[in-house]
Amino acid sequence: MIRNLKLSDNIAKGCTKVVTTTYTKSPLAVKSSKKTLPPRPIYLTNFTMQSNLLSKKSLTSVTANQVRMIHTDFKVPDYTEYRRDSVKDPRSSSADSYKTRNGFTYMVLGTAATGAVFCAKAIVHKFVLSMAPAADVLALASVEVNLAEIPEGKNATIKWRGKPLFVRHRTAAEIQAEQSTSLAELRDPEDDSVRTQKPEWLVIIGVCTHLGCVPIANAGDWGGYYCPCHGSHYDAAGRIRKGPAPSNMEIPPYIFVDEKTLIVG
Repeated sequence: MIRNLKLSDNIAKGCTKVVTTTYTKSPLAVKSSKKTLPPRPIYLTNFTMQSNLLSKKSLTSVTANQVRMIHTDFKVPDYTEYRRDSVKDPRSSSADSYKTRNGFTYMVLGTAATGAVFCAKAIVHKFVLSMAPAADVLALASVEVNLAEIPEGKNATIKWRGKPLFVRHRTAAEIQAEQSTSLAELRDPEDDSVRTQKPEWLVIIGVCTHLGCVPIANAGDWGGYYCPCHGSHYDAAGRIRKGPAPSNMEIPPYIFVDEKTLIVG
């Protein structure tokens, strides 16, 4: 019992005893962070020289380090060879050579204007030609008729520019009847000699002047042409004699190349 009490006292005393310890770290060698840099070169420019002039301390160094920007032996360009003879003399005024220089200017402007006009003409010419009919269309603009294939008293129908063309070989009786017709009887008065270049040949466009129908040849009350659509009667000269058509049938442009060849258009 006594032994146990001593042991507990020793434990209590041991717990209340404070042991102090100190820790000292050995100092390490610290390297210096400063680096030795080479001196920065000073470029002698206008900016650096102007900056140095602002401080009084640099006045002596700047004056000793001035840069020579130009040499005394610099030669000024001489353009005398390119100048006109009239303006080489410094004592003469510019008014003395005004007419000569003005004439040269007018000559240059005139040449340029002439070239521009010719270029414009070529452009306009090509533009106008682009709007012209094509070669195949121009080929159909005229038609050649062999008159030897049309017997007397018959009417040939030929296609020309998309329209029917009537070429009639008239007989002597038809010629006599049409030439003796009084103009007072006609709705659209027109003499037979005006409508034909040769009395035996009648060349007209086979389209009724009423509504554009195609009349029938060798028919009607006058033996010329008859439009069955609305009853228009034409004589052997293509003149309207009866019906609603207001005018005579149209005559196209044509020429006789020889006795057996006719070109229409």
